[in-house]
Parts: sequence; structure tokens; C-alpha cells
Amino acid sequence: MPTRRIRTADPLAVAAVNLQVVVTGRLKPIPAALVERTVVGVLRRERRTACISVTFLGREAMRTLNRTHKGNDRPTDVLAFALPTPGGRLVGDIYISPWAAAAAARRWRVPLREELLRLVIHGTLHVLGYDHPEDASRMTSPMWRRQERLLVGLGAR
Repeated sequence: MPTRRIRTADPLAVAAVNLQVVVTGRLKPIPAALVERTVVGVLRRERRTACISVTFLGREAMRTLNRTHKGNDRPTDVLAFALPTPGGRLVGDIYISPWAAAAAARRWRVPLREELLRLVIHGTLHVLGYDHPEDASRMTSPMWRRQERLLVGLGAR
């Protein structure tokens, strides 16, 4: 897939994106174009470049991935992996479970689209090096606050 360069009037706000969206599982996620706009929006606001793939997985596939890479034998909502390349270019893979997103959307009483975009942003921030605690304080962490500002700023909420 060729790299798309997105330019703005601000020369520092250039985002080079090689984005691939893959869908598996039964739940229909958000359109690929919306995923791309969201990832590009995060990269622009963070003034970063990256090659990122976003994959939507079914519940059991996400559970297997979580068990294999994180040691947790349960499905999760999002997993992100970043690989800095020898040339300094950042490559990342984001895996999202629409099943887990739907459960969270019901729990928090938000639209599924909003929750899926939250996870796209969350995964992108992880690829860029952001992290958060795993306890209850995660929702007040700097990463979480950044994610929620981006969600609003990108028009997802």
C-alpha cells in the first residue's frame, strides 16, 4: 500500500501515513475512511509520522492475541504494538475488538461509533509512546485526558 502524505499550511504538521484497515469477525466496525481520518488527525496534532495498520478482530481472536502477547486470557478492547525501525520511522499495529467496544459503549452509555473512535485514538497514542496506569487512575492519567481532548477535537464526540 503506498504512503499518503497529508500536508497542511503548517510545515511541522505533516503526517505520512501508510494505513491499512482490516476487518475480521462478525461485528461491522466504522468505515475505513473514518479510521484513516482519525489516525491522521492524531498524527497531525501530535506532529508525528508513522506507518499504522488498524485491524478489527472478533472476540476470540482478540482473546488469543491478548493471551499470547500480554498474558491475559480474556478479550480486551484494544492492543497496540509499536516498532521503531532502524531508519527512525515508527511502525505500529493496532487491534480493536468491536465486541468489547460494544460492551463498553453500553456500560458508559455512549454511541458505539464514539467508543470505536476512542479506541482508534487510544491505540494510536500507544503507538506514539503514550502509556497509562492499569488501575482505576488510568481514566485521570495524562494519556486518557489527551485521548478525550482528541476525541472532542476530531469531532468524534
